[in-house]
Amino acid sequence: MSKILVTGGCGYIGAHTIVDLIENGFEVISIDDNSRSTPFLLTGLEKITGIRVKNYKVNLCDFDDTRAVFQENPDIIGIIHFAAYKAVGESVEKPLMYFDNNIPSLVNLLKCTDEFKVPYFVFSSSCTVYGNPDHIPVTEQSPTKPAESPYGLTKQIGELIIQQSSPVMDTQFILLRYFNPVGAHPSIHIGELPLGKPANLVPAITQSAIGKIPALTVFGNDYPTRDGSNIRDYIHVSDIAHAHTLGIQFLENGKNNNKVEIFNLGTGNGVSVLEAIKAFEESTGQKLDYHIGPRRAGDVVAIYANNEKAVTELGWEIKYDLNTMMKTAWDWEVKIKEDELLIGSQNPLLN
Repeated sequence: MSKILVTGGCGYIGAHTIVDLIENGFEVISIDDNSRSTPFLLTGLEKITGIRVKNYKVNLCDFDDTRAVFQENPDIIGIIHFAAYKAVGESVEKPLMYFDNNIPSLVNLLKCTDEFKVPYFVFSSSCTVYGNPDHIPVTEQSPTKPAESPYGLTKQIGELIIQQSSPVMDTQFILLRYFNPVGAHPSIHIGELPLGKPANLVPAITQSAIGKIPALTVFGNDYPTRDGSNIRDYIHVSDIAHAHTLGIQFLENGKNNNKVEIFNLGTGNGVSVLEAIKAFEESTGQKLDYHIGPRRAGDVVAIYANNEKAVTELGWEIKYDLNTMMKTAWDWEVKIKEDELLIGSQNPLLN
């Protein structure tokens, strides 16, 4: 079997992607220092696949430790790079921490990719590279605008590093710009485990509904949108995960026309914050307590994807609708609550 290295494999999207890779015949190893994740998801992953994935508890900012993983696994044929700090609000408060982590970790990984001649590399990028776009939906050709947050800037810089490095490397790259991953695996064995108070909408909704955090805050209702709240493109995490498998297969089959290919991953539907709240209430029967607060620094007004390129070239398709996204997210939150006494001591993210 072809061996894929997933960085951030104990994280939300990383764990779901590992499941998808295994289900499509790949062997997988992970690098994750668990500074923003928990090995707990590996247990759920094993329940789904029957395989215990090996995780190297390595900080990618440490070059020697990172290189040692490649020395031990010279047969890696592809890398999917998720590992990064990712909270928009936190990045506004602590920009240097984001620059100091997200950029050196990528550079070290690319050095190893080059030295060990790994042929395929998929980079976890983000729709934040588009900033506040002039026109929506955005396509891969839409201009990148000034980033609204240091997090978004690290994704822009990461893309530029790859584009500038690729001509002198024997590696083919894909940049996946995805929008707002939500929900949990249909088995409800893995899902999102935010560090501390959730920075993203859907885990904030589910934690508020179950009583883990106080009433939900909607950050602003005076944006120039149809109901005054931000508009985003929410997509089920399992759909996002499968696109990474398709990306590796796309490169393996030599279907790319360029050394660096870019794909948007979104449903193509813009959903406002208030509409997302309504969808959660309708799909779960839970009534949310929420209030309107001030705008949050770093948030763009509205963005959603044109996903035509991913659909036509990768053969990607959307399987899960908004109600399913919300229902699986809620079922996962309930499962965490039920398991809390059993796993809380093992998992500081649940405390």
